[in-house]
Amino acid sequence: MKKRLVALTLAVATLTSSIFTGCSSETAGTDSTGNQAATEKTDNPEGSSGKTTINIWFGSDAMEQKESIVAQFNEMQDEIEVVAAYYDTDGLKDALKIAASSNTLPDAWRTYGGSLGSYFVENDLCYDLTEYAEENQWDKKFNAGTLELCKYDGKLYGYPSAYNVITMWYRKDIFEQCGLEVPTTFEEFENVCAVLKENGVTPISTAGLYGWHVMRFVELLVEHYAGAEKHDQLNRFETSWNCEEVVQALTKYKEFCDLGYFPEGFVTADPDTTNYAVFSGQAAMDVDGQWFDSNIVTNEQNMDLYDFFAFPSGGTNRVSAFVDMFEFRKDISEQNLEACMTFLDYYLSDECVEQYPDAYNLPLPTIGADVPDGQPHVEGVFETSSENGTFTITDQAFPAEVADVLFNVQAAIANGEMTPEEGAAKIQEGIDSYFAAEQ
Repeated sequence: MKKRLVALTLAVATLTSSIFTGCSSETAGTDSTGNQAATEKTDNPEGSSGKTTINIWFGSDAMEQKESIVAQFNEMQDEIEVVAAYYDTDGLKDALKIAASSNTLPDAWRTYGGSLGSYFVENDLCYDLTEYAEENQWDKKFNAGTLELCKYDGKLYGYPSAYNVITMWYRKDIFEQCGLEVPTTFEEFENVCAVLKENGVTPISTAGLYGWHVMRFVELLVEHYAGAEKHDQLNRFETSWNCEEVVQALTKYKEFCDLGYFPEGFVTADPDTTNYAVFSGQAAMDVDGQWFDSNIVTNEQNMDLYDFFAFPSGGTNRVSAFVDMFEFRKDISEQNLEACMTFLDYYLSDECVEQYPDAYNLPLPTIGADVPDGQPHVEGVFETSSENGTFTITDQAFPAEVADVLFNVQAAIANGEMTPEEGAAKIQEGIDSYFAAEQ
């Protein structure tokens, strides 16, 4: 690591909510899908070794590296033992739902800002970190904008572990072979897609399983047709989604589906594999985060073949952003909370990052964080987010119930089972139903 990342000015996220119930802590086992899962409730904070035992749930990405970090921490600690469980992105969401409803939440869990993290806050299951952060001067530790994305109703509920920016990644060599340049307008972007398709290359790699990867492109279309101000109003539910701009965005999405601008069978494809089509040259672009650089390195690709650009939606060409964080169960003891903080501080230490860089979405959300060596695009991605501005990624702006409606609409439109007009009406219907249920 060599460069220092400048402080970032980030947009404050508008957070929304859904429903969970219950809390506690568990030890770890392995479920039938291969995810390591919590299976046995632990009421005694001290394990058989006499150490304070804390249960933490992680994402399963870079699991081997995370397991090594946990093992190293446990080996060097005389007073704390971390029991870790690992889940893929959507498996973790499901496991947390079950744990919340069965009163078996761990001491801490990896989640996201926005509606996903507010699941627990809204239902009084999550520890309020506001006072703790003030006492421990988190304002001098974490980027201010990142902390804002961990807040709900002005209070802090998350320990930030990553700040993520989504841009359009592309193969420079494919663009050059097709005589293409980076588009600066939406019309130029459409022309890029048309030329790529004519040359036998799928323009945009995406995958519809779980909905969130396709959503990354759909939200860019909404940003283009609605503009920044109305897009924010839509995401705050201050104006109806059953409007002309959303219909236009969904109509363009349907057009891209029909033109074959996405991979064949994308509706049911796994979103964790979209970069493979770009690496193989079958597709030219992927809507992804700054960790794309890390994936290039991990998959032994030629870094010189890749670059990124902000989608030309209009205005300042804002990009979507979101935060990863750890939340803590509301009734966590002071002893276990301090143990969790000791581990997380170690987990985000320079020592661990230097030893296991693939375990993180770098750079870290801490002030003065290092930009990783061998990942030359990361600093530019973050500079783009500061210069262009950001909007909160849709599945963090939406409560889960409404996000699920959007995901279903995306699939139905792609499959020809729903018109864009019906889709816009269906999304608003989901929003109305959500608020009716909250009454």
